[in-house]
Amino acid sequence: MAVRIRMKKMGRAHRPFFRICAMDKRSPRDGRVIENLGTYDPMCPETDARVTLKTDRIAYWVGVGAQPSDKVAVLIKKYGAEGTHLEAQAAAKDRLSKRKDYTPAPFVPPKPKEEPKAEAPAETPAEEAPAAEAKPEDAKPEEAGTEEPKAEETASE
Repeated sequence: MAVRIRMKKMGRAHRPFFRICAMDKRSPRDGRVIENLGTYDPMCPETDARVTLKTDRIAYWVGVGAQPSDKVAVLIKKYGAEGTHLEAQAAAKDRLSKRKDYTPAPFVPPKPKEEPKAEAPAETPAEEAPAAEAKPEDAKPEEAGTEEPKAEETASE
C-alpha cells in the first residue's frame, strides 16, 4: 500500500481546519486515516502557532516510505524536528496562551465629584417649594369658581 502524509479537511464553511494524516494514496481527501500526525489551522492569528506536529511519528512514516504532499513537506521543513521556525513557533504559542489567561479588570463606575456646586442646587429647590405651594392655593379658588356657575345652570334648568 502506498502511504502519503497529507491534509484532511475539517472545520466548517469559511473556517477551514486541517488534520495532517498518514493515508492510503488512493483514498479520497477526507477518507479513511491510518494515523493522525498533527494539525494545521490557517485561521490562527499567530502565523507560527498554526501547526502542531508529532515529529517522532512523522519521522517513522517517512522512514517506512510515506511520501508527504507538497504543502505538508513545507510544514515539516519549517516545524518538524529540525525545523527552521521552531523558536518562533514556541514564542507564538506562548503569546497565545497568555492571551487566553488574560482577564480584564472589573468595571468600576466613576464616583461623582463632591464640590461646592452641589450646595447651590440644594438652595434653589428650597426657594421653588414655597412658590409651588402658592400656585395650588391660587388654582383652588379658580376651580371652585368654575364649578359654581355649572351648579347654578343645572339648577335653573
